[in-house]
Amino acid sequence: MWREGENPPNPPLRKGGFRRQFRNLPPLQKGDQGGIFVLLILPGYRGKNLTTMPIKTEPMTVNIGPQHPSTHGVFRLRVTFDGEEILEVEPIFGYLHRGTEKLAEERNYTQIVTLTDRLDYVSSMINNQAYCLAVEGLLGVEVPQRAKYLRTLTAELQRVASHLMGIGFFLQDLGTLGTPLMYAFRSRERILDLFEMLCGARITVSYMRPGGVFFDAPDDFWPALDQFLKDFESEYKEIEQLILENEIVMVRTRGVSLLPLDVAINASVSGPVLRASGSDWDWRKMDPYDAYDRMEFDIPTATGGDNYDRFWVRIQEIHQSIRMVKQCIQQIEPGPIRADVPLILRPPGGAEAYGRVEASKGELAFYLVSDGGISPYRCKVRSPSLINLTVTEHLLVGWKLADMIVTLGSLDINMGEVDR
Repeated sequence: MWREGENPPNPPLRKGGFRRQFRNLPPLQKGDQGGIFVLLILPGYRGKNLTTMPIKTEPMTVNIGPQHPSTHGVFRLRVTFDGEEILEVEPIFGYLHRGTEKLAEERNYTQIVTLTDRLDYVSSMINNQAYCLAVEGLLGVEVPQRAKYLRTLTAELQRVASHLMGIGFFLQDLGTLGTPLMYAFRSRERILDLFEMLCGARITVSYMRPGGVFFDAPDDFWPALDQFLKDFESEYKEIEQLILENEIVMVRTRGVSLLPLDVAINASVSGPVLRASGSDWDWRKMDPYDAYDRMEFDIPTATGGDNYDRFWVRIQEIHQSIRMVKQCIQQIEPGPIRADVPLILRPPGGAEAYGRVEASKGELAFYLVSDGGISPYRCKVRSPSLINLTVTEHLLVGWKLADMIVTLGSLDINMGEVDR
């Protein structure tokens, strides 16, 4: 047997080629120089003479994104790998920065509603809601009851649509090749049809206004909503049966990228990501707004904080949102849909307000300061996708490249509200 660093002898070639005996192979152990080994199988030698040679490897830094579908937008990651193992992660933002907060300081309070649609653009109704609550706080305006119910109803429908996209793309990142994603799109399109009936738009809706909503629901909206709820029950059950206990999904996601509750709290993480780590914090319960004080619903939580738990919490939240939509249908009464406020708003100078909601991705808030003019003196957005990305390094270091793509999908980020 020859030692490492020595030239191996030239064994005589035997008729029949190399002889390999794998039953006696020594176990492979990672050497001090790196994690790649070469197994030399020399002709004429039995398994007891086989040897492994560690080869020194250097870490490799790779840019993933910003033009990459699995980064869920123009999001760039500078990742250092040892083989496929992640050693270091640096998230890089700013490729979708549009100056939304500064643009808001040059528009009147009503015009800003259109800017909020383009933050988390798969959850625009909830963006409208958070901003309108902040403006109403500046003005001290009370919203009519019917408007509160319409806001709550549309916000929960928007949450369902957003979670369907989050679940669908999460499974697409797992390699499901489109089937669950198309099922999610099928149901989401029905919700967008309802939004179109309300306001004429499907994505950037601009439906809510300071003081209420822009339009009342037309007569044909309610039968269409009832039909959707009937159809969605069977459609969503089909999605759950397909994916919830799928063996591949569970093997790839359980125990991967754990987020302990103390780390989540210290990082100000919110929404399904926080609830998957064990906290039942939800602003709809802790500080109810609009009609949520009259809604009965549960807060789904998990304890593992892994990729599967984040996925599971969103699935359960869809059930609770549908439950609240049904309650809104039962409780809503005829009445005005908007408070008596002028088109051009002038909150008192020096007033400030913080309007927050439980958005589909976490706590979304607008902080507004008035100087008495028709535009806010300062506008600041607290976007959940940006805050939730602060735990990226904790979630990814030590895992593999394939796990990284799935973990990003479990966070359900939207770059429109990250960069603003």
